[in-house]
Amino acid sequence: MTNPSFHPAYVEFESGKIGPADAATSPRYAGIATFARLPRIEEVGAADIAVVGVPFDSGVSFRPGARFGPSSVREISRLLRPYNPAGDIAPFATCQVVDAGDIPTNAFNISEAVAQIEAAADELRAGGTRLVTIGGDHTLALPMLRSVAKQHGPVAVVHFDAHLDTWDTYYGAPITHGTPFRRASEEGLIDMEASLHVGIRGPLYGKEDLRDDERLGFAIISSVEIETEGVEAAIARMRKRLGDRPIYLSVDIDVLDPAHAPGTGTPEAGGLTSRELLRMLRSFADLNVVGADVVEVAPAYDHAQMTAVAASHVAYEFISVMAANLQNGKA
Repeated sequence: MTNPSFHPAYVEFESGKIGPADAATSPRYAGIATFARLPRIEEVGAADIAVVGVPFDSGVSFRPGARFGPSSVREISRLLRPYNPAGDIAPFATCQVVDAGDIPTNAFNISEAVAQIEAAADELRAGGTRLVTIGGDHTLALPMLRSVAKQHGPVAVVHFDAHLDTWDTYYGAPITHGTPFRRASEEGLIDMEASLHVGIRGPLYGKEDLRDDERLGFAIISSVEIETEGVEAAIARMRKRLGDRPIYLSVDIDVLDPAHAPGTGTPEAGGLTSRELLRMLRSFADLNVVGADVVEVAPAYDHAQMTAVAASHVAYEFISVMAANLQNGKA
């Protein structure tokens, strides 16, 4: 392990974990923009939780640009702090959290890129490390689920999104950002009795989209239902369906209303607030989250980095939840 005394950007906690320095002594805007100014994975060796970027957006169907999402989220994540009062947890002190850099992918070949993402995820997870992935477009959920399922078997997917992402093909292409959860269901990667979408809204191609989605193993908590029934009712419905299964969380930032997250490729009106989304993510602290991603941040369409701010807090809540899971002995 690298001696943190030679790295003024880092501190060593009483637990022996290395994390970001006090911003009063090391300015947030200085130095290399790792996520939350965490140490790079090669500086600490083994890690409990690793943040990894996937700068890939060749699977998008409308506005491109999510390949620049990881760098945008990392840049604004410098503002994050080490103690999370909402969960009463200091995740960087209780777990060794690192930035694992970016997974390089072939921007001209989706199938090859998906294989590269899966192989890199397998390598990063080999020692039991849990991954928080920053996209990139939602195509990356498929290789991440393939990797997670090798260890845990079919997992309960909780998918926060404006869109179902269980369509069959686009222009005959079976793997795009609109198809990952259909392929995952067909491949037996998801628990078909426990998976669900949250925040779905907007027009569909037809009623058959909903019938297909149910057949593929998903329940739906729509944005309208969250509005009329409330966040706590949505959390109760999620927990009832999930039980004690291993969980994979996938957040498309367009689950948020464009007022909160304009910087995304396929925005839809009528979405969640960032406060509602973060409250729902915090409800997983006593469950077993084995992997997570936040995707579809396209900074070219962002304003004042507000979409990247939201995504950085989503990733921070993922880390906090995973740290709480590990403290509670969730394997």
